[in-house]
Amino acid sequence: MQNSGPADDANATAAAHSSSARAASTRKPRLGVDLRAALGELTGIGVYTRALLEELARRGSFDIVTMAHRAPRHDGWMREHGIAFEAQSAPYGVLWQQLRLPRRLARGDVDVFWSPLQTLPLLGDTPAVVTVHDLTTLLLPETHRLKVQITQVPLLGRSLARARRIVAVSEATAADIRQFFPEVAPRLSVITGGVASRFRPASAEQVAATRRELDCPDGYVLYVGTLEPRKNVELLVDAWLALREEHGDVPPLVLVGGYGWKSRALHARLEALAAEGVHLLGRLADDEHLRVLQAARCFVYPSLYEGFGLPAAEALACGVPTVVTNTSSLPEVVGDAALLVDPHDPGDLAEAMRRVLQEPGLAADLASRGPRQAARFSWERSAEQLETALLEALA
Repeated sequence: MQNSGPADDANATAAAHSSSARAASTRKPRLGVDLRAALGELTGIGVYTRALLEELARRGSFDIVTMAHRAPRHDGWMREHGIAFEAQSAPYGVLWQQLRLPRRLARGDVDVFWSPLQTLPLLGDTPAVVTVHDLTTLLLPETHRLKVQITQVPLLGRSLARARRIVAVSEATAADIRQFFPEVAPRLSVITGGVASRFRPASAEQVAATRRELDCPDGYVLYVGTLEPRKNVELLVDAWLALREEHGDVPPLVLVGGYGWKSRALHARLEALAAEGVHLLGRLADDEHLRVLQAARCFVYPSLYEGFGLPAAEALACGVPTVVTNTSSLPEVVGDAALLVDPHDPGDLAEAMRRVLQEPGLAADLASRGPRQAARFSWERSAEQLETALLEALA
């Protein structure tokens, strides 16, 4: 048998390297994703995370693996879309993000990493994209738990410095990022949230049936969102009470959502008002949520600050006359399809609700404008834009 020489060994090595390069060039890049926002019951950032992951999976440009410090409560949607999940157990999410996750990414099989939750692991060199929803930890620190301030504020600027691409969910959030971190502007783009296709106007028969089930035959004023200080629900309650005192026959007030931080006093107040027409429905399943939204006479979103304001966009899509505060991203989300009010003036909000409830022409006009405005926000389009940002970061 003839022995192979150095030249043969070199040729074999070159061939192996060439084969590996061809395999690497044909496989999909692997996308790692911080799944912490979508582990439990979904609120705004969780809805955003899941919707974009599903659309990215449909587009098929990446092999997707999601990661977190514990397993999600529901994972059927990931299996349905071929999305993998890995848990690197840790007692707290921030410890996982900064200690366990860098070690996982150091294995080198993740080509690009996306965090939809404001911050990134600071160690390691995996190309990364971060989505920033708002800067309320800097703008309105009093509306956050101390734990959130301690874990987010020190990491935020360093995460933006580390990210190859930065996504803001609205022009308002992008403007805030440029104000606080002007040096990151060249890597910043705006990719809004979307509205799922199931959010659309219901038939008159469906609306009437839902109102009967809720014992609100003439409709109701609706709020959807977490019950916590930043959402400014106290303003809505004050305005609704003022409107009822002045005009007497006012539709009930229905609130959908769970209690959040610093809500004990609000909880007690709402419970005390139950006999006077305040309905607390808590968190609802998706189909119930949709039906309750579609059947409202007026949707009110009194938030002090919103990075995007998804509930308002969904209300517009359902053709529900909508009132929002004139702050942060909400004017750009609703356009000319809603009434805008001062977030600190219950009288202003009461008058806007009165107009929607007592001026049929105005209510009909807002109802017709809403779906057209909401059509500007598409999860498919947002996923396409996010995919571009991820590929740019990878390049």
